[in-house]
Amino acid sequence: MDRLTAAEVFVDVAYTKSFTATAQRLEMSRPMVTRYIEAMESWLQTRLLHRTTRKISLTSEGERYLREVEIWLNQAKAMTTLRPNSSHLSGTIRLAASMSFGFSILAPIVSQFMAMHPQVSIDMDLQDSVADLVEQRIDLAIRIASHPAPSLIGKPIGVCDSVLVASPDYLMMSPALNEPEDLRRHHCLGYRNFDIPVWHLYRQQRLSSIEVHCQLTANEATTLLHAAINGAGVAQQPLYLAKPLIDNGQLIHVLPEWAPNPMQIYALYSSRNYLSPSVRAFIDFAENALKTALPTK
Repeated sequence: MDRLTAAEVFVDVAYTKSFTATAQRLEMSRPMVTRYIEAMESWLQTRLLHRTTRKISLTSEGERYLREVEIWLNQAKAMTTLRPNSSHLSGTIRLAASMSFGFSILAPIVSQFMAMHPQVSIDMDLQDSVADLVEQRIDLAIRIASHPAPSLIGKPIGVCDSVLVASPDYLMMSPALNEPEDLRRHHCLGYRNFDIPVWHLYRQQRLSSIEVHCQLTANEATTLLHAAINGAGVAQQPLYLAKPLIDNGQLIHVLPEWAPNPMQIYALYSSRNYLSPSVRAFIDFAENALKTALPTK
């Protein structure tokens, strides 16, 4: 049996803890997953997994071998992606991003990259929570953040501007909004990630920090965007989402002289070692593409 595939099956089962889940993810039958695991145990001459009807877990030997097999697998995959012509990239990139950034900005970039490299497949995982890259087998995450997790390698590849917006109908029925302090009298739409809803707004060298009342909170930007469109209040939104709606009049850019601090867009990965040529190429391509894909004020 193919030892590279067997190693991939073993590593996947070690994380999913399910033969069925691995079979679905790797598009093979469950009996074939069992055969690959048995082949790995035969080659290594040790039992790698405890298997019961309800639970699968690594043996102590399985835990010891897992890291070594992952390193070998990454090295082997990196070698198989190389071709005599270095422009011929191949393999699958598992890419994580937020939902709004994924469909608004990344989807066109991904499409262009795959057109240039038809042997590369990209599997996008879109969620606003920060994925565990190792546990979920993510090759690369694109995240907008002030400070990325210290356990990850982060390369800045762009800057995301944000604006405050509200619908014309909401503003017509609400108190005047001329200074940051006026936000205290408004319904604001906040991100659930923040325990205390304080908005930090900048105007040149001035900073105004306002504790706002958030009648509606959510963990995802487009939900708050559509709430703002429907008159629920004032929202902080990334410019890449808000600008088309400001341009067509669905939203009004409020306090235009004040803005949240710009945030960095990072390419995040768990280790510099064994980063595949396809992932490296995508990071460089995305960094260049973002220069024109992101709107500016």
